[in-house]
Amino acid sequence: MQAPDELRELFEEYLARLPLHATPEAPGLDDAMRYPVAAGGKRLRPVLCLAVGEAVGVEPRELLPAAAAVELVHTFSLVHDDLPALDDDATRRGSPSAHVRFGEAVAILAGDALLAQAFELTASYESAAPTRELARATLEMIGGQYLDVTRADVDLLDLHRLKSARLYGAAIGCALSLADVDPAEQVSWRDFADAFGRLFQLVDDLHDGDGAVLEHGEEAARELARGQAHQAREALSRVHAETAVVATLLEDLARQAG
Repeated sequence: MQAPDELRELFEEYLARLPLHATPEAPGLDDAMRYPVAAGGKRLRPVLCLAVGEAVGVEPRELLPAAAAVELVHTFSLVHDDLPALDDDATRRGSPSAHVRFGEAVAILAGDALLAQAFELTASYESAAPTRELARATLEMIGGQYLDVTRADVDLLDLHRLKSARLYGAAIGCALSLADVDPAEQVSWRDFADAFGRLFQLVDDLHDGDGAVLEHGEEAARELARGQAHQAREALSRVHAETAVVATLLEDLARQAG
């Protein structure tokens, strides 16, 4: 079993070699696509995809296209979220946001192209299951964003499940589908994905001082995070596989909740 840092390095090497392009006639768009992808980040979704795959018997290299597809969808969502019409963020990971660097119109097109290329990657598999998995998660993520921007009356944890946890579910679901894991055996993994994704968003809220912190206060937000960490541990304990690496990712995240 490879450690998280080894899986992250494997993924970064693959991502660096991956051509990001829309069409040869628009080379400038390639630069706008590569810019947010190369900005870094935790790469937690792809690493989780590779770790779960290895736990259920899939060679991590076989999962690299699926892991990259999930990361491209995540990046697409960040590019669009930063736009003035949504969160209006001028910086991302310490650098100018894509719309500041390239202009709003090009940023929109770059996000669209990243989304399309994500599905080109999942379509490279003989099975259609990864494409279905990612499509459903992407639609639910966009639905969660809609509920957010329209200020719908929805429970914050339900919103976190849609906006954040569903892509973690796709990362895990792609690995499970390519390993042909029995649907009954997938239930615990998917329960884990929901709790892990909510935990991630709560930790992010605590770091930024928004979301759950604004709605419930810091200590209550920490308590919610501890509850999601507990649910994730419980779900993982029901999985019939070697989950030490996945558990390491969980505990690293849980420690950030304090």
